[in-house]
Amino acid sequence: MARHNMHLPLPTDIYTRLNAESERSGQPTTVLVREAIEAWLAEREKDALHDAIADYARQAGGTSADLDPELEGAAVEHFLDGKREDK
Repeated sequence: MARHNMHLPLPTDIYTRLNAESERSGQPTTVLVREAIEAWLAEREKDALHDAIADYARQAGGTSADLDPELEGAAVEHFLDGKREDK
């Protein structure tokens, strides 16, 4: 996999905390930073997908693209049947 370098100036407190975590974990700071960025990007992508689905649901609600009433009713029945079996 191709790698690209970037220069990232950090405030002293973040730099100090990052180095302390690197020493504590035994992981290079570059690994910690890469993992933190990957986790942040994954969370942002998850949030963007959630927002897109919610936006679509708002726009499609009440239209022909909305859930089929019979399918929705079957899902509710299935959910309620499962709840009764749990008791």
